[in-house]
Amino acid sequence: MIFSIIVVCLNAGKKLRETVESIRLQTEQDYEIIVKDGISSDAVTIRVLEQLEKDSTHDSRIKVVRGEKDLGIYDGMNQAVKYAGGDYIYFLNCGDRFCDRQVLSGVRQEIEKRRKEKAPCIFYGNICEQLTGSMVQSNPMIDDFACYRNLPCHQACFYAADLLRRRAFDTRYRVRADYEHFLWCYYRGGAMPVYMAVTVAFYEGGGFSETGANRKRSKREHREIVSNYMPAGKVLWYRTIMLLTLAPLRTWIAENPATAGIYQSLKKKLYRAVRGSEKGKA
Repeated sequence: MIFSIIVVCLNAGKKLRETVESIRLQTEQDYEIIVKDGISSDAVTIRVLEQLEKDSTHDSRIKVVRGEKDLGIYDGMNQAVKYAGGDYIYFLNCGDRFCDRQVLSGVRQEIEKRRKEKAPCIFYGNICEQLTGSMVQSNPMIDDFACYRNLPCHQACFYAADLLRRRAFDTRYRVRADYEHFLWCYYRGGAMPVYMAVTVAFYEGGGFSETGANRKRSKREHREIVSNYMPAGKVLWYRTIMLLTLAPLRTWIAENPATAGIYQSLKKKLYRAVRGSEKGKA
């Protein structure tokens, strides 16, 4: 099996159904869906879970895991990995959905091109933000500065399953555990990030990690995480670059629906130019 698609939920209501349906509509059929419920109590979610359990009796690709309490979304994701049998694991949050019916077939084509790679790969693409209506261009070249500033979110990433079996998400980080895990994969797990020109998912946004309190927590966690993977001098240099390039203003522009599209278009052109320059040097 190529893909294990993990959906973690807690009282997600109809969003759970919408997210799962976006998976089931995929033209690529070599996948399984693992729905890990954190003991939901609302009636709508329970009905959806019960229907999925019924569906699983005639579709073995659907697995519903209920009755296991978790300590939050990352703990739920870790628990779900135990049930995954695919070569690649992907996490799709409730409220998010695949961009179109060909996403998995496009990702599979990219995977097939790299079958001979000895290093475990993280295949990642772009996402589309539902709040701003704009496509978020992922950095096609992962280096130290990208690891500091601009990594793809987990909704953009298909992980070689071995990476998640060797090292779970560190649940000490309530907001940035996926960021920390990517750094572990890159710096210590021997992973090769592979960019795909594929827009993977519509990202709902506006959730747990984007509340005011958790934005502050995110900054604290970021500082701690980068200090574990990068020397202090490099971190200081990158912080200086961020200040000089007006990072808070750029973040505001990127998150404003009126300006997000223009910002992402310019970012895409910049990445293309940098990538072309690097290829020219090679």
